[in-house]
Amino acid sequence: MLDSDLAELYGVETRRLNEQVARNIDRFPDDFMFRLNDKEFESLMSQFAISKRGGRRKLPYVFTEHGVLMLSSVLNSKQAIQVNIQVMRIFTRIRQMFIDNTELRLEIEKIKTKLDNQDKNMEVVLRYLDELLEKKAEPKPRKRIG
Repeated sequence: MLDSDLAELYGVETRRLNEQVARNIDRFPDDFMFRLNDKEFESLMSQFAISKRGGRRKLPYVFTEHGVLMLSSVLNSKQAIQVNIQVMRIFTRIRQMFIDNTELRLEIEKIKTKLDNQDKNMEVVLRYLDELLEKKAEPKPRKRIG
């Protein structure tokens, strides 16, 4: 999640949130938080139509699930704790949805495999039928009797 989104949720200014993070930077390793690069930020600006005038002067921080959890210890207010509980519940739901989708994807792959095998079997059967029809279409020379 972006620092500005989290600041809004926690009811603080983005710069105040970033100040607290800077004061406690040891709590935020690279897998908890990272800063967007210029290209990523430009892409983000174009997706959300963020104005280039005013606004941010520095590239935003992005927090992972663990970084959001760590923010609750840095921002020690009742609102921060309540928001953090809600965010963690959302991450848990997202993880469960991903697991459910993975199971669904595996089931679909099994069905695709079965269908591919059935398609191959149908091709073999149709090839044999074509061969039988060709043999039937070509009349065999009959032996004359008598």
